[in-house]
Amino acid sequence: MREDGIAELSVIGMKGSEQFVAQVDYYLKDWRRHSGEDTYVVGADCPRFGTGEAKGMLHSSMRGHDVYIYADLFNYGVTYKMYGMTVPMSPDDHYADLKRIIAAIAGKARRITVIMPMLYEGRQHKRSSRESLDCALMLQELVNMGVSNVLTFDAHDPRISNAIPLHGFDNVQPTYQMIKALVRAYPDIELEKEHLMMISPDEGAMQRSMYYSSVLGLDIGMFYKRRNYSVVINGRNPIEAHEYLGQDLRGKDVIIVDDMIASGDSLIDVALQLKEKGAKRIFNFATFGLFTEGCDKFDKAYSDGLINRIFTTNLTYRRPELLTKEWYQEVNMCKYVAYLIDTLNHDTTISSLLDPAKRIHTLVEKHKAELAVRKV
Repeated sequence: MREDGIAELSVIGMKGSEQFVAQVDYYLKDWRRHSGEDTYVVGADCPRFGTGEAKGMLHSSMRGHDVYIYADLFNYGVTYKMYGMTVPMSPDDHYADLKRIIAAIAGKARRITVIMPMLYEGRQHKRSSRESLDCALMLQELVNMGVSNVLTFDAHDPRISNAIPLHGFDNVQPTYQMIKALVRAYPDIELEKEHLMMISPDEGAMQRSMYYSSVLGLDIGMFYKRRNYSVVINGRNPIEAHEYLGQDLRGKDVIIVDDMIASGDSLIDVALQLKEKGAKRIFNFATFGLFTEGCDKFDKAYSDGLINRIFTTNLTYRRPELLTKEWYQEVNMCKYVAYLIDTLNHDTTISSLLDPAKRIHTLVEKHKAELAVRKV
């Protein structure tokens, strides 16, 4: 405990998160120069035996510390050896390692906060038949191990917080950072309803799109998925068509908002329909760019003029080839995560960080002023 009554800050980056956490550490050191700390990052490893089994190891004591563990459970770029084979780490492997590090802390920390950008099994958030509720079980398991707070980004369904009603659960939206990246990449973008429209690709993304449309003062349109409920493919009912509900799109730029891009089939189908309805430029905001089937279909969609730019954050692993694509724009979230850690460590509210409406309005007004000068 420091003299000011604030617990010592320690940040642990799980395997594959080292580069992201190093940037977070840079901001924390810059803001806290008076503390004299060389780094807030604590060394932690999960070495593996030849069978694939592992153990969690810490390189310093966490007794009395305020610990923040950053865990990207979808980093398949990390591998390990098992029976001589090179195996990419699955979300299950990453989650097991996270629990190992929490177990290595052994209850000695003053407080443990897990920053899990994309929730483990977050898409399995409700039971529709005889199914497991993996995300709810994960949250309950973490708090039973001593985790005080879980901080995530753009949860597939934020109601999953009901699984741990007596513990901290914060769902953060990268809204401000997305808009900021858009106006930087496209200085000519006009953030007015006569020129720009928000699009929800399905019913589940409506709340995200409604927030953007509200703070920007834009109209909103949506697609609903018509599924074939008589067939199950890869555990899901296949989508037969996307049907559009909304106003005329002719001559307008549009922004498609969703939490993630997996295969990308839905995004490209929606973009195709938007083009057929007269949309001008098509942008996509997605917090997590998984691109589970590679980039070829997006290359073709870009060359065909279906998409202009896809914006995703660096909160989760991105395949290296993404950074070379003309249609891709990375949105850096390291400074924002550093703000969250710094604020929580001082035991002050993060309400202003969770609701960036004021900052968005300031950004929009500045952009409109610059655009007016440019037109003159």
